[in-house]
Amino acid sequence: MKYEKVHLDALGYELGPVVVSTAELEERIAPVYEALHIAPGQLESLTGIRERRWWEEGHRLSDGAIAAARKALAKSSVTAKDVGVLIYAGVCREQFEPATACRVAAEIGVKPQAHVYDISNACLGVINGILDVANRIELGQIKAGMIVSCESAREINDAMIGKMLKNKSMDFFKYSLATLTGGSGAVAVVLTDGSFSAGKRRRLAGGAVEAAPEHYRLCTWGMDKEGAAGEFMSTDSVSVLEYGIKLGVRTWSSLLSTLGWSGSDVSKVICHQVGSSHKDSILKTLGLSPELDYSTYEFLGNIGTVSLPLTAAVAEERSFLTAGDRVAFLGIGSGLNCMMLGWEW
Repeated sequence: MKYEKVHLDALGYELGPVVVSTAELEERIAPVYEALHIAPGQLESLTGIRERRWWEEGHRLSDGAIAAARKALAKSSVTAKDVGVLIYAGVCREQFEPATACRVAAEIGVKPQAHVYDISNACLGVINGILDVANRIELGQIKAGMIVSCESAREINDAMIGKMLKNKSMDFFKYSLATLTGGSGAVAVVLTDGSFSAGKRRRLAGGAVEAAPEHYRLCTWGMDKEGAAGEFMSTDSVSVLEYGIKLGVRTWSSLLSTLGWSGSDVSKVICHQVGSSHKDSILKTLGLSPELDYSTYEFLGNIGTVSLPLTAAVAEERSFLTAGDRVAFLGIGSGLNCMMLGWEW
């Protein structure tokens, strides 16, 4: 996939206001640690995550997406009436129907002719949305589009902690641990054809995708198998890392080939924020220096679809991403699916 006309005009984000430390979560599962003879501090040691954010109880996902959308538009030369497509791309959605995107579009004032819908692809949803909007721009169907997402970790964490306290086995602990890395936040991405401003920065050069759907069982999130008992999440973290790295190598090779770049041409990288083990392993395997990467997982955790674009927004705010950089977005999601994008910042 290569593009000539697609530009990232603005990024906006909203963080959950409730700071939850890893130590607090470990206190809640202290009986599990005691039963399994696990020393306190293991969760932070394994993941590198010290704290994450949660929304207040009862917070609407669309409210987070709306706040992020308004912040992005405030930074942009685009108005809501210019938006030709609005996509909500979160794993978490408010209901089966209508699309969560509908309330966001209504509240920010998107024009009636805009395409408004949800898409879902685990942690890759926003990257999928970027490519969907980019294709429409490249084809000349629209001049501007927006992708929004809002993720919430409070509910699934509360549910899983309750289940962990009832099932104090090592196997259940192992497959539940990744759930406790989740954070909450919202993001909005505005893409344009570059016609809304004189300075055409942050051009999308292209992207690559690789899939390994035979591994679809490794990370699941849905309703409990017992029926109406609520949500349940299970992650085989070791296998996700092993097969995810292999998939990442294939996708990286495809990205460089598509763009005509070499690894040394890449100035900066933004990875999906899983944790320290994933980041260290993927960078080492791809031959990328840790200095090229910007991370937020230590204080924000894994915010699913929001993690990568929000981290890019923070990286730019703190002058880590600067004009002239060649930036690679490295995304992976359960499925397994991998998508990587190359930007001329």
